[in-house]
Amino acid sequence: MPHTAAASPAPAASPAPAAQRASAARPASAAAAPPRAIRAVGVVGAGLMASQLATLFAQQLRVPVTMSDLSAERVEAARAGIRARLDRAEAKGRLASGEAAEIAALISGTTDPADFAGCDAVIEAVFEELEVKRAVFASAEAAIAPDGLLLTNTSSLSVEAMAEGLAHPERVVGFHFFNPVAVLPLLELVRTPVASAKAMAAAAGLAAALGKTAVPVADAPGFVVNRLLTRLFAEVLAEIEAAAAAGGDPLAVDRALAPWGLPMTPLTLIDYIGTAVQQHICATMHSSYPDRFPLSPWLAAAAESGVRRLLADDGALVPEASALLERVAAARSGAAPEPVDGTRVLERVRAALAEEVGLTLAEGVVDSAEDIDQCMVLGANYPAGGLTPLLATPAR
Repeated sequence: MPHTAAASPAPAASPAPAAQRASAARPASAAAAPPRAIRAVGVVGAGLMASQLATLFAQQLRVPVTMSDLSAERVEAARAGIRARLDRAEAKGRLASGEAAEIAALISGTTDPADFAGCDAVIEAVFEELEVKRAVFASAEAAIAPDGLLLTNTSSLSVEAMAEGLAHPERVVGFHFFNPVAVLPLLELVRTPVASAKAMAAAAGLAAALGKTAVPVADAPGFVVNRLLTRLFAEVLAEIEAAAAAGGDPLAVDRALAPWGLPMTPLTLIDYIGTAVQQHICATMHSSYPDRFPLSPWLAAAAESGVRRLLADDGALVPEASALLERVAAARSGAAPEPVDGTRVLERVRAALAEEVGLTLAEGVVDSAEDIDQCMVLGANYPAGGLTPLLATPAR
């Protein structure tokens, strides 16, 4: 699932030609360059995603992990939270006796990027703002060896753009995890046109050591999972706003995809991601593909107003979200009254996703529809078989 921190929208780089992206999506041959041994890891950031990553690296690799942030208080709070979660896991029998303390002891904190010296890989999990990530990489590059990995957990920004200006852009790799990190097995392994075979082999080996299923993808806006989920959200949110303007039931739109057996309704998933985060992803995708990814005035208003959830615990719209939707609906003049037709909504979403899958394949973002299905099953908890079987038959 998408998980990025909120930030000002940054334009993604224009997609490379299909042949170039198809080549970029293919994994590097391990025989071409032996994978680098990972003996120490740096994690930039102290938020929830960074904390999950630090825990994963320490638990799976049993190597020292250094977390950094601008604030020592934030770093120490993150370490305390990690220890508390490890202690709970041990109390529930998910870790052996003494493991919580052992793993927590591997995780240290700093505010000085120079402390990444000796790290074989540094991964950033900071705000989804291109200039912020470039600055992070510049600081990390100055501290680590010339062949150390620089990994980004971005969910939608251009990895190649992040590497611009570095002395060694060839060792920057997209390493996109899904939230919750400990549960979802997918890792979108993003190769830029300048990434070296050695860096890709090392990143692929690291993903395997972490117990993740790495699907190679090209450096294109949204990669696979966020691209397809955001297209789904764009269609559903447009239908919700139209329903509200016509006096219909917005929640009937939210329930229209029930025949597909997805793990969450669209609004439930947006709440899980966070309105501000999803609005940022929507804005990033809109900047690349404005015709297919229109912005939702309702979601934008919710994010701007600090309304983090759209649904209450009982499944109704929270009052603040409902009021914002009413304002958006009132601004749409001349909307003809029309009851919500769930079958029509489902068909609209099916047709849109079928188009987006076709374009994703035509652009060479992944090699096959099977790759797309694997991404949606492992990264978004889609039913067995994935997305493309759901798109084969028009809704009736």
